[in-house]
Parts: sequence; structure tokens; C-alpha cells
Amino acid sequence: MRKFLVVLDDSRECLNAMRFAAMRASKTNAGVEVLAVIEPEEFNHWIGVGDIMREEARERIEVHFEVFAKWMRDRQGINPELVIREGQPVDEIIAQIQADPQIGVLVLGAGTDGKGPGPLVTQMSRNAGSLPVPVTIVPGDMSKEKLEAIT
Repeated sequence: MRKFLVVLDDSRECLNAMRFAAMRASKTNAGVEVLAVIEPEEFNHWIGVGDIMREEARERIEVHFEVFAKWMRDRQGINPELVIREGQPVDEIIAQIQADPQIGVLVLGAGTDGKGPGPLVTQMSRNAGSLPVPVTIVPGDMSKEKLEAIT
């Protein structure tokens, strides 16, 4: 089964990327894989404290994921998978795409502030030519109605 890979982070635009991936997956009999990346510099503290912080980050990710997963199951009939990796986001996204041959599309949300589309979209756009899957960039301020219309 083909899957849409979407990145779970704390950005506002993540919501539209999740919606788009779930709606497209629902309409094309595909799946959704949600990737969350824990960056290593978050844990460069004392050894025991770093382990506790890493576990707390995983718990936050799982709670955040469950909010999206419930909506996907209830509204779109999609049961998403959660993958948590540790490392640099771009490296881990590429590694996940390479590790899972069922991933067919990477879905990212673009920021809406004046600073540009966001660091993840900017960095992944630089690598887009060498990725084995297409990248779909969803505007962060696109309405639910427009998302429904284009999916």
C-alpha cells in the first residue's frame, strides 16, 4: 500500500499537512505515516537528565500524534502509523523514505509568516531533485474547504 509521509512538529502549518495527507490517503486507498524527529541537541545535558528529557519528548509526541490519529480515524477512515526517529530532521526524513519503500509522497506544510515557508520546506526543497518520492507542499493558511476541494 502506498503511504503519504507527513512530519509531525510544533509548527502551525503541520495541521494542514496532516489534513491533506489524510484526505488524499482516504480518497486513494493509501495510508499515512507520521514521522516525528527528536533533535539530539535537545538532550546535551547531564546524562540522566538527557534520558528523562528524551522520554518526555516521546510522550509529548505520542499525545500530539493521538490527536491527529483520532481525527484521521474518525473523519477519514485512516489509521496512521507513528514513527519516531532521533537526529537532524532532514536526514531522518530522507532515511525514513529510504527505509520504507511504501512511502510514495512526502507532505510538508509551508509557513505563512513573512520569514518564508519554514526551515524544513526550505531544506527539503534543496534536496527535492534527489529524493525518490515527490514532495507536496501544502500552504499553512489554506482553508479546510479548499483542502477538501483539492484532495
